[in-house]
Formats: sequence, C-alpha cells, structure tokens
Amino acid sequence: MSQHTHKQPHRPATVTVKGRDMRLRTIGFLLIAALAIWFIAANTGSVTIRLWVPTVTLPLWIVLTVTLLVGAVLGFFLARRRARR
Repeated sequence: MSQHTHKQPHRPATVTVKGRDMRLRTIGFLLIAALAIWFIAANTGSVTIRLWVPTVTLPLWIVLTVTLLVGAVLGFFLARRRARR
C-alpha cells in the first residue's frame, strides 16, 4: 500500500525572541549592520584616496559609508537577479 503524504512547504528558519518569531536572516542582517555602524563610528580619521587622476582627502567614515552603501546596492541587485532565475 502506498501512503499519500502531504509535503509542507519549506519555511525559513526562525527563532522566537520575546514572543515573536524572527527569521535568522533578519537577525544576521541586524548583527552585521550594527557591527558595520560601530566600525564606521570608530574610524573617524582622514585618509587620502587616489581616484585615477585626482587625489581626495576625506574622513574615513565617509569612505566606509559609501563603500558599505555601494556593496549593499550591488548585493541587492545580484540577489534580485538570482531570484528571477
């Protein structure tokens, strides 16, 4: 005899925090965001950056923030492209 089993759809991994289910992805994102903000806030000195021809002196926190934002935008577009496949 064959038994019919109904498969449950795959659900993301969650953790219960203060009575609420939170996805592990959300917790990881919040942890990385907090560490990035702390790292940016701890590095406030000025740096000189050469952009092919011009040389620019900026506070390091601006350089780190721009780098973080560019990385986040690229990650968003790559994840979106991957989800379409």
